[in-house]
Amino acid sequence: MNIVDSSGWLAYFADEPGAKHFHKPLSDTESLVVPTITIYEVFKVALRESGENAALHTGAAMRKGKVVDLTSTLALSASKLSMEYNLPMADSIILATARAFDAAIWTQDSDFHDIKGVKYFKKK
Repeated sequence: MNIVDSSGWLAYFADEPGAKHFHKPLSDTESLVVPTITIYEVFKVALRESGENAALHTGAAMRKGKVVDLTSTLALSASKLSMEYNLPMADSIILATARAFDAAIWTQDSDFHDIKGVKYFKKK
């Protein structure tokens, strides 16, 4: 299973140089887990930068994977992980979701750099 965090989705949709790192997990929708917090973050940026039509297209593409809502169990786990790794809220929710689904996280976000189970690609 794979989770692409917001930085990866945004790189992919913007066709940035780092987008190549995310083609594989995003193409395998059967193994793609999508936390709702990631949909929120990506939709917000797309809405701000490209308008509602583009944002709706990003949201539709993201829903091709298994969308996972934030439950109370994930929230408690995310809180603990936030304290353990000093992560912001969204990152800790993504990490908790990854752990719950035994998924690798694919990211350009340096907050995840030294965490086990993360495929980190430095943003260029």
